[in-house]
Amino acid sequence: LEVSISEVARVAKVDRRTVTQTIKFIEADPELSIIFRHLRSAGHSLKDVAKHLNLGVVEITPTSAKIPGILANSAKILAERNISIRQALVDDPELSPEPKLVLIAEKKIPGELIPEFLKIKGVEKVSVY
Repeated sequence: LEVSISEVARVAKVDRRTVTQTIKFIEADPELSIIFRHLRSAGHSLKDVAKHLNLGVVEITPTSAKIPGILANSAKILAERNISIRQALVDDPELSPEPKLVLIAEKKIPGELIPEFLKIKGVEKVSVY
């Protein structure tokens, strides 16, 4: 998929020359160039279509995304109730200012599980829908 420099500039609300200079800067730095040339999309998210597919979604906001065990313990809570996870999406704390964990499950997630998720070390907020 190719996107024009003008389109990137429009979406980023900057001048196209800024985009061009940024590209040149990245290409001139061997370390940055390697990283940006190898970045790939993580794939399609079911989050926005989950309700139409009768899937459950739990969105977890951590106090710190660097605390280990949030994904594992969240998955354990669902597994103990025989709820299978269809998709797990985890924002990279280095790339996202407000990283979240989103689990999409095979069926609706009971609201009474919210307190269980909130007991996990490092979990600040939980939304189920």
